[in-house]
Amino acid sequence: MMPFPKIHDLYAARTVAVTVLLTWMVLVGLDAVLAGVQEIKHMGDGDYGFVSVVTYVAYTVPRRAYVMFPTAAVIGTLMGLGQLAATTELTALRALGVSRRRLSLSVAAPLVLLTLAMMLNGETLAPGAQRSADAMKSAARSRDMIVAQYSGLWAREGNTFLNATSGQERSDKGDTWLELNGVRLFEFDDDGRLESIADAGVAEHRASGWLLRDVRRVYFEPRQVTATSIVEERWESQLDAAALAASAGSAFRPRYMPARDLAEGIEYRRRNRLDASEFEEHYWGRWFYPFNVLALCLAAIPFAFGSLRSGGLGRRLFIGIVFALGFWLLQAQAVKLAAVYRFDYRLAYTVPPTVMLVVSWLLFRRRSG
Repeated sequence: MMPFPKIHDLYAARTVAVTVLLTWMVLVGLDAVLAGVQEIKHMGDGDYGFVSVVTYVAYTVPRRAYVMFPTAAVIGTLMGLGQLAATTELTALRALGVSRRRLSLSVAAPLVLLTLAMMLNGETLAPGAQRSADAMKSAARSRDMIVAQYSGLWAREGNTFLNATSGQERSDKGDTWLELNGVRLFEFDDDGRLESIADAGVAEHRASGWLLRDVRRVYFEPRQVTATSIVEERWESQLDAAALAASAGSAFRPRYMPARDLAEGIEYRRRNRLDASEFEEHYWGRWFYPFNVLALCLAAIPFAFGSLRSGGLGRRLFIGIVFALGFWLLQAQAVKLAAVYRFDYRLAYTVPPTVMLVVSWLLFRRRSG
């Protein structure tokens, strides 16, 4: 076999890369437009106007690109190879002695590079941009100046600043409340002098108001510093719990976290005997992301040597969408079963692409025979 790459390898790779990129742009653009339409209904909340909507959607583009890439990859691959098949260029390459295995490697090369770029994006740009988008949106919609950044959740009400390391909405017997963990309250006077710092293990917002648990408070008086401890304390505050819940959900939502933060979250929850299944699900999803992309695209290649040859653009697009949706539905069900029956998420992420690769390999052998 001739060393890789040759002109025909580069041609096939370029054709597929162009169609993948074009498909990707269309899908991300459509997703962004639909998100913008959804955000318009929130215009008028506080200072959240049209410019804020556009800014918010722009910040979320890296995350949307990461999510949409696998679907764009399989649709673009099928359309690119279908284009070569429809113009008999695949037949010409086969007549020159280019094997189907080599064509598959030519197609996989640009996909590997794009997948690596998306993995880097998913660990750096996408999570940071999403946090910035949620922080900007919360600050614009709420007068409490809620900001969620790497240091956790921050909120302001008058001269009081709140910081929480984590937060979530909880429910029990029909009752739903906001729970913040690792809470610190900084209270200042009108001149900007620090009056007190309170550390609370948990802050709950119930129908009756805010309740602080395991509170340790330090008062800074002009001539002395005093400290107090109390098991429970009611906190008279009008802080917007709904906005805090939305901000906490985006700040601590596992699917928006990089793998490093997910690993730390898993370790923390296991150490404290808490449920870490949601963090494990998204953590292993990060690691299996490249395997899923390449397996999905390679499994779709045999269609280019058969049914796509005589099909038009609509048929190629339809097959690509059905193929991608079928795979993600299969994997989503496997992951849900892993969550319900408590088996290893690595198995749930391995089985669907492996099944598709085996089926594709059998089709590949039959059409090569």
